[in-house]
Amino acid sequence: MTKATVLGAGAWGTTFAAVLADAGTDVTVWGRDEETAQQINAERLNQRFLPDLPLPEGIKATTDVEAALAGAEIVVVALPAQKLRTIVAEWKDLIPADAVVVSLMKGIEIGTHLRMSEVLTELWDIEPERMTVVSGPNLAREIAARQPCATVVAGTNTEATELVAAATASSYFRPYTNPDLVGVELCGAFKNVIAVGVGATDGLGFGHNTTATVITRGLAEITRLGVAVGANPDTFSGLAGMGDLIATCASPLSRNHTLGAHIGRGLTLDVAIERTGGTAEGVKTSQSIQELARAYDVDVPICDAVVSMLHEGQPINQVIRGLLSRPRKAEVS
Repeated sequence: MTKATVLGAGAWGTTFAAVLADAGTDVTVWGRDEETAQQINAERLNQRFLPDLPLPEGIKATTDVEAALAGAEIVVVALPAQKLRTIVAEWKDLIPADAVVVSLMKGIEIGTHLRMSEVLTELWDIEPERMTVVSGPNLAREIAARQPCATVVAGTNTEATELVAAATASSYFRPYTNPDLVGVELCGAFKNVIAVGVGATDGLGFGHNTTATVITRGLAEITRLGVAVGANPDTFSGLAGMGDLIATCASPLSRNHTLGAHIGRGLTLDVAIERTGGTAEGVKTSQSIQELARAYDVDVPICDAVVSMLHEGQPINQVIRGLLSRPRKAEVS
């Protein structure tokens, strides 16, 4: 039986642990909160992040990171993207030498513009071929309720991606593999920014035409930037691209969509973050995506609009007028 460790006992980390357990993998979850760990062990619940959704029997939880990582063949990281460096830097010597590392995180690091897989590779000094990423339409609560879904396991090494795919495949969770780690990871980060924008238009009371416009033009932005940084264009029409974008932009379960809706209703960013609960990665990632796009001279007007709303105090109606007054151009070059 494959042994996996999930670092992070939030909604997505706990859900992914359940996916692994349902697929027959031996799973240990590490989290900092002792009460959550005890509840997972004793009651098969994580009421803080997945209220009233029972977890499978095969999950163990601990607050001891050294014990959690001992003997792991798969190490899964599900921690806040912008805090990753400060949390995991000291664990380098605890990572088993041959373990495949899986990033569930969807963000670009502010300042360095590194993807999360690159941050982990740097901090833990692991070979790039041991690094994989899981991304796609992955709304945690739906998966925890065992609703059917598919996802993408990306990595440059076929053996590593197949190991992760085999450790997660079940009657309700279908993993596909993809060698385009760059594209899959960029999709996962950028779609959160677009979801904030869609949420903002929903908060203003706009309808499906506006939503469809922001989603499709958002996908165009993601694709432009992805191709510029070396990704495979086909990735953006797949599960990690369009699939994840639709789920995150359309669902009220999406924290990024929820936060954007609060902004659209006139709340300040601080209040919107508090009302949303949990981490909406699109808030900070919008800045790092914008910086990355500037570095590659790629036009990202929706990302720019989100940055203007969230971080520059520009009124949302003014932002929308600015988007609609941009010079007209052909849709397809």
